[in-house]
Amino acid sequence: MTVSGKLRQEIADALADAESTATAVDPPTARYDALDVVDAYEIQLINIRRRLDAGAVVAGHKVGLASEAMQKMMGVDEPDYGHLLDTMQYFENTPIDAARFCFPRVEVEVGFILGKDLPGEGCTNEDVIDAVEWVVPSIELIDSRIRDWKITLCDTIADNASSCGWVLGEQRVAIADIDTGDIDAELTRNGEVIAKGNSSAVLGHPLTAVSWLARKVDGFGVRLKAGDVILPGTATRAIDIRSGDHFVADFAGLGSVTLDFV
Repeated sequence: MTVSGKLRQEIADALADAESTATAVDPPTARYDALDVVDAYEIQLINIRRRLDAGAVVAGHKVGLASEAMQKMMGVDEPDYGHLLDTMQYFENTPIDAARFCFPRVEVEVGFILGKDLPGEGCTNEDVIDAVEWVVPSIELIDSRIRDWKITLCDTIADNASSCGWVLGEQRVAIADIDTGDIDAELTRNGEVIAKGNSSAVLGHPLTAVSWLARKVDGFGVRLKAGDVILPGTATRAIDIRSGDHFVADFAGLGSVTLDFV
């Protein structure tokens, strides 16, 4: 069962208003129990198209719920995805105002930059290896426009997979020069180590997340293209942000990336 196009638009409008005002709303599924995954992706696309019409450009995609633990928590057996827009990109050494978000968190991710278009249906990890130009250190900034992160799968999908920003470190490593399935990562906040992980936590291998993504978005008429940034999922748990925090994510053999909040 799905909801009507009118209700999809109403939900999209409410989520867009919540993001622009940093005022969280109740979960859409609490009000519309017929909401399904197809509805949720279509709602996400309504707000993405709204931002594209305003001048934003799709810079890539992110994979969410890429760990077994998160999938069990949400009661699902596959990840979800969201869009990365150029207007969502942040930069090292440029502090971010934490007050512009509802409940922001950071996630440590081994990022990829595509040098070639990826196939959609039938995309394999070998296709991903052939298409990736650079492996990069990255942090994804996530936020839920839904009150207190009280979300179901459909809620987070509709809310652009809870994504709100991303930052890349300066280092670029060719995929042939690093084992992307075994990269240790460490996150410090204000000089204190607060999270550690390994890229193998991302569906067993982050390339698996990217090939899944290519196949999944193809069903919605979307393709992953040369130049796209792909964030395959976090190697550590998500960490809450406080005003004044200074984060550094270090990746073995890959370099580091920083993010600051005021």
